[in-house]
Amino acid sequence: MRPSLLIATILALAIDGAIAPRELLAQEASPPPVTREAEVVARQAEKARTARPYEPGFAEALVRKVDEFLVSGHVRWHPFFGTAYPGAGFTLGAGYIWHLGDYDSIDLRAARSLHGSTRVEAEYRLPRLFARRAALTAIGGWREGLNQSLFGLGTAQTSVKDRTLFDFRQASASLRLDVSPMRSAWRMGGGINFTRYEQRVTSGSDFARAYTAATLPGYGATVGYLSSYGTAALDWRPTDGYTRRGGFVGVTSRRRDDTGGGPYSFRQVDVEAVQHVPVWRDAWVISLRGRVETTYTRRGQQVPFFLLPTLGNGATLRGFSSWRFRDRNSLLLSAEWRVLVNAFADAALFYDAGKVTRHRGDLDLSALKSNYGIGFRLHTWSTTPLRIDLARSNEGFVVVFGSSAAF
Repeated sequence: MRPSLLIATILALAIDGAIAPRELLAQEASPPPVTREAEVVARQAEKARTARPYEPGFAEALVRKVDEFLVSGHVRWHPFFGTAYPGAGFTLGAGYIWHLGDYDSIDLRAARSLHGSTRVEAEYRLPRLFARRAALTAIGGWREGLNQSLFGLGTAQTSVKDRTLFDFRQASASLRLDVSPMRSAWRMGGGINFTRYEQRVTSGSDFARAYTAATLPGYGATVGYLSSYGTAALDWRPTDGYTRRGGFVGVTSRRRDDTGGGPYSFRQVDVEAVQHVPVWRDAWVISLRGRVETTYTRRGQQVPFFLLPTLGNGATLRGFSSWRFRDRNSLLLSAEWRVLVNAFADAALFYDAGKVTRHRGDLDLSALKSNYGIGFRLHTWSTTPLRIDLARSNEGFVVVFGSSAAF
């Protein structure tokens, strides 16, 4: 072979070898075609890199922490706001719980209102009897109520100007058993109670000038009662402390026997119905309630005024002062439009109407006292630890602070 031809061949091979690796590298560096699966994987990886867990605000975190604390079984000291009677004013109190076992407990608690009313009691709870189908509760205690209101008897016959004040003392001991069959809406309960009432009259007071033992049943009386009561109900609400669906229909019958043989024995029957209707995926809720309370006496017996059915407080007629209306029978109707603000807060528009009557036959829809208002509630999934309602009636504005649902 000629030398020139050999040189040309070597140069051609060198040039071809230099170019080929570059083409191969270029082919290897080019990305493969993007598929749908690869795109999804890439997006998930990007979300995993930038995602952060949800952090609740201060109020929501506080409500959740309180709920977890109370149901965890580890709480010992706890606040207690139980008043001696509705309308006793702002109350401060505390309790201490001993957990005797996995579920049963003893709770000692006491509270005193700014008005001087006092409540002291001990409660034993055994909540999971008969394979969680029953709960046993025993309570013993003493309370003193100062400056309790009495406006007279009836609805149309009374005025806010008729308000007088009286005091009472009460000692009681009770035992109650509640039964809830598994996988059933049936609820049954009953118990016995011994109670001693002492109605106190201050000489020269407006109450003493307005009433006498002849005009007001139970005036100045000290009465001991042995009571028995029972409840039968259908309850298809998820919980009774807070819910946005379900309902309740129940009947409660009570018998109070005057242990001293006095003229104050009577029976009382209460009928109540509640229905919660969710609207727009539970964002709105229409809540309705109706309740009737009736009393029965034998010849020569009467109901003392301090145990008569009443209307007027933060759970009945919210636009009227506590104990505003009293008589032998009562009718109450309530409606609320509840709006879910977020996971732990609701706002509500509400309307209440009702009356008390001397005779059961007068429990109709005529001459009802009514109020309306707006409310705000902080809640957990099962409880309502704070409820604030602003109610308006023909007797003015009332601001209600409660630690439970209105109904």
